[in-house]
Amino acid sequence: MPAVGVVRSYERAWLPKDVVAGLVLSALLVPQGMAYAELAGLPPVTGLYTSVLCLLGYAVFGPSRVLVLGPDSSLGPMIAATIAPLLLADGDPARAVALASMLAVMVGVVMVVAGVARFGFVADLLSKPTQIGYMNGLALTIVIGQLAKLFGFSVDADGLVAEARAFLSGLADGEANATAAVLGVGSLVGILLLNQLLPKLPSVLIVVVLAAVLVNGFDLESRDVDTVGVLPQGFPPFTVPAVSWGDLPPLFVGALAIAVVALADTMSTASAFAARKGDRVRGNQEMVGIGAANIAAGVFQGFPVSTSGSRTAVAEQAGSRSQVTGIVGAGMITMVLVFATSLMQYVPQPTLGAIVIAAALSLADMTGTRRLWHQRRTEFALSIVALLGVALLGVLPGILVAVGLSILNVFRRAWWPHQAELGRVEGIAGLHDTDSYPDAQLLRGLVVYRFDAPLIFANARMFSEKVREIAADDPGLRWIIVAAEPITDVDTTASDMLQDLDAWLNARGVSLVFAELKHPVREKIERYELTRTINPEHFHPTLDEAVAAYVRQTDASWRSPQPEADDGGSRR
Repeated sequence: MPAVGVVRSYERAWLPKDVVAGLVLSALLVPQGMAYAELAGLPPVTGLYTSVLCLLGYAVFGPSRVLVLGPDSSLGPMIAATIAPLLLADGDPARAVALASMLAVMVGVVMVVAGVARFGFVADLLSKPTQIGYMNGLALTIVIGQLAKLFGFSVDADGLVAEARAFLSGLADGEANATAAVLGVGSLVGILLLNQLLPKLPSVLIVVVLAAVLVNGFDLESRDVDTVGVLPQGFPPFTVPAVSWGDLPPLFVGALAIAVVALADTMSTASAFAARKGDRVRGNQEMVGIGAANIAAGVFQGFPVSTSGSRTAVAEQAGSRSQVTGIVGAGMITMVLVFATSLMQYVPQPTLGAIVIAAALSLADMTGTRRLWHQRRTEFALSIVALLGVALLGVLPGILVAVGLSILNVFRRAWWPHQAELGRVEGIAGLHDTDSYPDAQLLRGLVVYRFDAPLIFANARMFSEKVREIAADDPGLRWIIVAAEPITDVDTTASDMLQDLDAWLNARGVSLVFAELKHPVREKIERYELTRTINPEHFHPTLDEAVAAYVRQTDASWRSPQPEADDGGSRR
């Protein structure tokens, strides 16, 4: 419970700054909480319940003094995608709340168990390119899904393509409400302009207040502009979510996906803000803190939450010094629920849609996408596939696609690693890739070969075929030195391959020699009894020593590569 340490080390001078930051934060959390609740397909008031409990839960169990948790735009579609198939035909709001609350509890339990078991590395399952693609796809999905609300009507469609088609059909059929559209588009433009021109001002709060004043002052409800209405007064009681046993398996699948996204988002945000202050990120404790926040929200009619980079930035800019900021924010939202629920009654639904769209646009990372295009096309392709997975298959399948692509990318690098033949370059120490330095000097009868990956079952055949190809291409070959520093492992499949390969090379008068093999890998070589086949003298601690041993044995000298002879003779 990191809160104990906060209490012991808390300085009185921090309190005014934490209170101010908490007040500023609550002004942002109220409208965003309601908007993200509707994004998840839930009543707006549940966003306020969620905000209060997650702030309190993280204040007690969360290790970071600056992170702010709450309803998040990236989780809203995932929550909706998980609970929508389980709802009855009439879409009972009470059942939706129960399902979302159980989902929050399950996410919390998964996170706490994973944190206690020290599974913080799970956040690495989403590589940066696939995370960029996933977020871009999510942003596109959210924007398309909110367009109808922005223009004052609703559509009955599921999926990006279907929702886009239904929105365009609604516009063509004249279903849009002109007044609502002006209010919604104006709210969106206002938020984006304020964020750009006056980033320190609470743009969402300003736009919400102005929109509510317009609705009330000009009686826009009479023009069919939907509003939030008066929220239920009071705070919800402690409630164990009531769902059927048949609901649990699909909820658990959704909980796992949400947990991965929430953890990846939290770790990236925590790392960014910790780097500014020179703090250390405690990944496993972060999982426990997020888990506790989700459980607390779930047992008070809330839904899953994550860290918000934008709200964390707001709290930091307002002077936040500790988790007390979150406690103050939770207290202010509670006061709204108990004493001032009528304040929300004139907030127009198109403005809530504008809030969600503005948040979705901040999820998109076009700069990162362009950087991938210029720096590494394969990773750009991965991000595009992840985007299409979310956009075309749906949010939950999309996260599975993103995780699967990240894992496959790791496997691909081990399966098809970079390989190189090395030579000496005048004026540069060491040996270097002959593809990069075609004029590198070589030793007759020797090939220095580097394999940049662990030697395992997936790439053992590739290694063997490449070495056999090298031997077949050079009739005068005597040694193949494997620059083995990048080889961090040798499994049993690769061990059997090396045994067969060495026997094949020996039959042709070629020695297989290893240089710079790491000690743990050398121990495995000896455990596999490979030294009965490969001469123990053919293991050298450095590449220079291995080359020197070959020179002593053959009196060979370095020479520039020669063009291939007309009779097919050796180039070395």
